[in-house]
Amino acid sequence: MPRRFASCRLAFAILALGLAEVPAHAADGDLTAAALGREIFLDPGLSASGQMSCATCHDPAHAHAQSNALSVQAGGALLDVPGFRSVPSLRYLNRAAFSFDKEGTPTAGFNRDGRAASLLEQAARPFVAPHEMALADAAAITAKVEAAPYADRFRALFGEDAFDDADGVFLRVRFALAAFEQSAPELHPFDAKYDAFLAGRVLLAPAELRGLALFNNPRKGNCNGCHASQRGADGSPPLFTDYTYDNLGVPRNMEIPANAEPTYFDLGLCGPDRVDLADRRDLCGAFKVPTLRNVATRQVFFHNGLFKNLRDAIRFYVRRDTHPDEFYPRGEDGALRKFDDLPAEFARNVNASEVPYDRRPGQAPRLDDAEIDDLVAFLGTLTDGYDAATDTADPARNLPPSAP
Repeated sequence: MPRRFASCRLAFAILALGLAEVPAHAADGDLTAAALGREIFLDPGLSASGQMSCATCHDPAHAHAQSNALSVQAGGALLDVPGFRSVPSLRYLNRAAFSFDKEGTPTAGFNRDGRAASLLEQAARPFVAPHEMALADAAAITAKVEAAPYADRFRALFGEDAFDDADGVFLRVRFALAAFEQSAPELHPFDAKYDAFLAGRVLLAPAELRGLALFNNPRKGNCNGCHASQRGADGSPPLFTDYTYDNLGVPRNMEIPANAEPTYFDLGLCGPDRVDLADRRDLCGAFKVPTLRNVATRQVFFHNGLFKNLRDAIRFYVRRDTHPDEFYPRGEDGALRKFDDLPAEFARNVNASEVPYDRRPGQAPRLDDAEIDDLVAFLGTLTDGYDAATDTADPARNLPPSAP
């Protein structure tokens, strides 16, 4: 088939996809959109600084999440413009647009606030956001791609006229990235120790088994309520998230420069980044429930990156309401400012009814220190790249040679 017709056919396919899944194979022969998308993902040249790629913040060696303990990353032409949220992992992404289920529960979507309806849409912002890759427009992106070492492969995949239209180039770049994110084995390996345990190939250690029991116990950790640990009805491995949204009342993090302004609040589903749900005041402060796969490798936790290790994050879950003074500041009047990262009117939105958040000061937390240790041990079994011979896991173990 002539290249120009192949290019037109692909363009129509992209437009027709809308919110649907992106096919990984979109051309003749061995050249695929996913293979090109991997190159684009790893290319720091596609940024104003020339030093920031998608992989800079979503490091393959760190389970496609950040590689440092900064609350937010900095981008821009001089890599000095701070962001607003911690970096989520790109592994085990959902594949559905944001929606409300039959009970009115918000679910799915892309980004921490679900505002992107598809991977095609999600991939747009990082290229042009001032605190990320900071390119001016589609024309600037086109110039970068046309000068890239994979420019000829871009033409081979999308047609000799692939660079004639800047908006079309930007769409094709995002199409390739979406194909990579959906199909790359390293983004969906399901090769953690827990996967081997479910398959009957290994046993969990005693502490790990105790942690699993606490994870599933509705009167103890109750983690299973949002982070399902069982296989799906079709036998699919558990994703450890239901992709719903929750408001946990995480304390304000003053390491985020934007928080120096007292009137600034990141309210998740109802703004400021997302605007279509601004009137849903009941959703203010809710963020998407992340997968717990590879959670033991994370260096920061929650949407604002406040906590720097897993044990401290779990302590917050179980002691937030029994020992709030451990987490929240006091005002000049000496009163505890609980849920201080929310305007007072939205404190009622915080989840304060489900276990383990159903406690009060003076009551015992749902988990004690030893039980927290066991839960941490279990969560370590969710790290990708498990090797039974050494009983160790490394999310970088099975990366393809092209990944850093």
